[in-house]
Amino acid sequence: MNQDKAKPLESHAAETTSDAEAVTKADLARASQLKPISSPLVTHMYTADPSAHVFNGKLYIYPSHDVDNGQPLNDNGDHFDMRDYHVFSLDRPFGVVSDHGKALDVKDVPWAEKQMWAPDAAEKDGKYYLYFPARNHDGIFQIGVAVGEQPEGPFIPQPEAIKGSFSIDPAVFKDQDGSHYMYFGGLWGGQLQCWRDGEFGEEQFPQDQQAALRPFVAKLSDDMLEFAEPPQAIDIVDENGELLLAGDNHRRYFEGPWMHQYNGRYYFSYSTGDTHKIVYASSDSPYGPFRYEGVILEPVLGWTTHHSIVEFEGKWYLFYHDSTLSAGQTHLRSIKMAELTIDENGKITPIKPYYD
Repeated sequence: MNQDKAKPLESHAAETTSDAEAVTKADLARASQLKPISSPLVTHMYTADPSAHVFNGKLYIYPSHDVDNGQPLNDNGDHFDMRDYHVFSLDRPFGVVSDHGKALDVKDVPWAEKQMWAPDAAEKDGKYYLYFPARNHDGIFQIGVAVGEQPEGPFIPQPEAIKGSFSIDPAVFKDQDGSHYMYFGGLWGGQLQCWRDGEFGEEQFPQDQQAALRPFVAKLSDDMLEFAEPPQAIDIVDENGELLLAGDNHRRYFEGPWMHQYNGRYYFSYSTGDTHKIVYASSDSPYGPFRYEGVILEPVLGWTTHHSIVEFEGKWYLFYHDSTLSAGQTHLRSIKMAELTIDENGKITPIKPYYD
């Protein structure tokens, strides 16, 4: 990861435990005053981290499934103890949502112990692949894959995690030549700061004036079950071509990657984490480097923010989540969608999730 200059810090969970608590307390106080631009797509359960795709002429959404496990709030995310996945579909944007039931449970994944966080899905040759992170029995996040015959599942997991995988938030992008790439990585609870040269170790964070920790990308194998190459770090640069710095937390990568293509250009979008924005950068290559472009989504109610972007019948849509349904409880979130506007120059119009 080229983090030779990074300095060991104290445990981040101990250092910033109050951050999630502070945000949640503030959200609980202001939740009733907000006027959202969109309503939750699912109201009978809590859902988050929506990855949306168009399969067989329908919109399919692959979110995580929030539950209240009674854990105290902390910035390692122990209160996010999701254990299964449901798949949802819509025949049209903002239409009736179908819950296709449980598609995969952690108890059916031999290598995984807990915390099945944000997933994604892909299709190839009539089969469907669900990619998901979870902690293994050593407490280390890896990424697994499960295979299904239908986009809604059920999905049968591979017995082992993907070799060489680590951290969280897999997002799989299909390029025009049919190649599939996985983008992944998340800081703090996502453990990205623990990985150097393919080995898991103690946390190390760069200083503010050093290059920020970077997400990773790897092309997938033809059978969609493994990496076809070692994961490589993705450069995200500013307007001068310089790597974004660790202290630039309004622009630097934190978690929640997504890739889409528009007019032949690759758009890499992600969450800034502790500044609670969805932002984007662009490139002529799926490997980058990606030049920072701007904000897609302003902060939502709740500490986390996580999204996907998809085109359906000639229009673009942003899928995201917030905590309005739970009145501001950051670990009980609900997926939403909004139409996305891209101008003639390829610039995305920022979205405000609440009316002024």
